[in-house]
Amino acid sequence: MTYPISTLVTICLIAFTPLHSKAVQAPEPDIKSAAQFQVVEHRDRIEPVNAMMHERLDTLLPALMDAADLDMWLVINREYAEDPVYFSLVPQPTFAARRTTMLIFNRHKDGHVEKLSVNTYPFGKPYESVWSGGNLTEQWEALAKLIVDKNPQRIGINVSKDWPVADGLTKGLHERLLEVLPQQYQQRLVSAEDLVVRWVETRTEQEASILSTAVALARGVIAEAFSNKTITPGVTTTDDVAWYIRERFEQLGLDAWFMPYVTFQREGNQCDDNTPFCSTGKGVIKRGDALHTDVGICYLTMCTDTQEMAYVLKHDENQAPEGLIAALATGNRWQDTLTAEFVTGRSGNQVLAATIKASNAAGINSSTYTHPIGFYGHAPGPTIGMWDNQGPTPVRGDWPLYANTAYAIEGNIKQSVPEWDGQMIQIMLEQTAFFDGNKVRYSAGRQTQWHLIR
Repeated sequence: MTYPISTLVTICLIAFTPLHSKAVQAPEPDIKSAAQFQVVEHRDRIEPVNAMMHERLDTLLPALMDAADLDMWLVINREYAEDPVYFSLVPQPTFAARRTTMLIFNRHKDGHVEKLSVNTYPFGKPYESVWSGGNLTEQWEALAKLIVDKNPQRIGINVSKDWPVADGLTKGLHERLLEVLPQQYQQRLVSAEDLVVRWVETRTEQEASILSTAVALARGVIAEAFSNKTITPGVTTTDDVAWYIRERFEQLGLDAWFMPYVTFQREGNQCDDNTPFCSTGKGVIKRGDALHTDVGICYLTMCTDTQEMAYVLKHDENQAPEGLIAALATGNRWQDTLTAEFVTGRSGNQVLAATIKASNAAGINSSTYTHPIGFYGHAPGPTIGMWDNQGPTPVRGDWPLYANTAYAIEGNIKQSVPEWDGQMIQIMLEQTAFFDGNKVRYSAGRQTQWHLIR
């Protein structure tokens, strides 16, 4: 069975949760299990993924090339050294750049972008094959002839000092390109980093919807893992839970982009302001533990990055201690403080500085390290703090916020817990959110209550 884009949009069973500083929060979605979601089989993902690629190339790329002032964009790579943007540009199923693969995007004065290929193996739509064959020398000569025939004034190539995602043209291929181009065209080569970053960070409406489903799936698996279905206090270990999450993703046909991990904080294990991460305990899970997990999956090209917290009830408890409940609420206030500072055109460094100022004024002991998300779990775009640097981040922190971008709202707060003799608890939260240029909305809700293990 195949699934058109219209069907995939309806697969998202958990709606966006709007968020801005003065908004009343919608109730937390009832995320009980990933089993309630329909995960599209791998063979049925090809059609919708390719439809989204076509839409991006037809509607997004022309505007981005115009904004970057590029007449032509070259994406040249080869097997074993694929360009980071390659798989977002080619039809699936594609697993490698076979031999040497050359993609050429040529922008006309009317804004139309020709999608051309100079490859041994033609792609078919949406690419027009200009040359195909098996002789590498002839292939490079065909590329040079194409460039001369089109006569572009500014030719973007993927070389960048500061953005790894925009540095996909290898030294060997770069040198070969210079060898075959006439000198006047060599001088027209410029870095395509602005185009590449915007291409990778920008989300279409369909991608934003699919991202909601992916996040809901990740949160659903966390809810399963942080329950008595998975955890028996005094028996289950943190590694047992981490592997449950990993294997559950595999059962659902979801790709993990990093190994999930689970740790605990425990009364008596001190946490202070000089400790960057307090949830480092590993081993057998005991009653009274505060658990933390960090997971990431990719589904239909969209990746997630999620952190949530759980509490293991003691025998005489029916809910988490009031101090823990208050600390989680403070974590939500920190999220509100951060997302209230999202303004189109502000740099990541400006958002960070404003968040720190507002958090300090509110008496919140916080650390912010939020990053863009999409084709990659750690995507390019504005860096909003780093866990080991709460000051300005050069270059990446200077990148401005654009509309239609998504972020992992990531950071932590520390707060004293009266029931733990005043010991600090660190609440580490990470939830995916979409910025439409005016407001931030969580892709699949956010954690506002503790997961409880009884």
